[in-house]
Amino acid sequence: MSELRFVRLGFGEEAVDYQEAWQKQREVHAARFEDTVPDTCLLLEHTSVYTAGRRTTESERPLDGTPVIDVDRGGKITWHGPGQLIGYPILKLPRPVDVVAHVRRLEDALIRTAAEFGLETSRVEGRSGVWVLGDPVEDRPALGGLSLDFDPRLHDEEFDPRLNGPEYAPSNAGQRREDRKLAAIGIRVAKGVTMHGFSLNVNPDNTSFDRIVPCGIRDAGVTSLAYELGREITIDDVLPVAERHLREILENAEPAPRVVAAPETAVAPA
Repeated sequence: MSELRFVRLGFGEEAVDYQEAWQKQREVHAARFEDTVPDTCLLLEHTSVYTAGRRTTESERPLDGTPVIDVDRGGKITWHGPGQLIGYPILKLPRPVDVVAHVRRLEDALIRTAAEFGLETSRVEGRSGVWVLGDPVEDRPALGGLSLDFDPRLHDEEFDPRLNGPEYAPSNAGQRREDRKLAAIGIRVAKGVTMHGFSLNVNPDNTSFDRIVPCGIRDAGVTSLAYELGREITIDDVLPVAERHLREILENAEPAPRVVAAPETAVAPA
């Protein structure tokens, strides 16, 4: 790929409103399609906001009517806010775009970023993003003094942690030693150019996720670098590390078009 340009839009007291950043994405996307700018990655921190991808269902939104911005990316509902590093890589890729390969490259960069701080992360089959893997179910602590055999999430796909005690909240997944998401990824591709991207939880207040069903996943939770490592880590610490790994992965990639299987030719019976 060509050289990747990074644009730091705003952090801390200069955190960027979601709608403002979305408009900036559109502008860069149009310019990249016209080849008037190079591949560009916007890096920023958002003011607090809930955003919902195209597959979000009503049962996953806040129960109290908290406003949600519906967006044109894939995936479901999530939260963005202080303490979370946001990256929007706007890249021109060969058509038809191999979306899965693009997501895997972003995951690789974030896995390497976490590893540099001493945190081992992984992928979870069938679930995008970067994860801290939990203990086997039989080794996890009992909730409320009860056996995990009574944990409703093991048997009820419609279990809703928002209606139960804080021990079931997504932000407490670390205490339950469940799988927990460190970084979420949701993208859109239009005219062969990518939009949206990733959110990496550095040191946010993860209780903001407890008002929704994050990414539509009811049997796992969320976490952050600071929580997992047990020490203070800031956006300023992570920003140059994430930028370096994104550059290494994305600039050295050799994207190929998605392979489209040819339709089978019907053979008339003899």
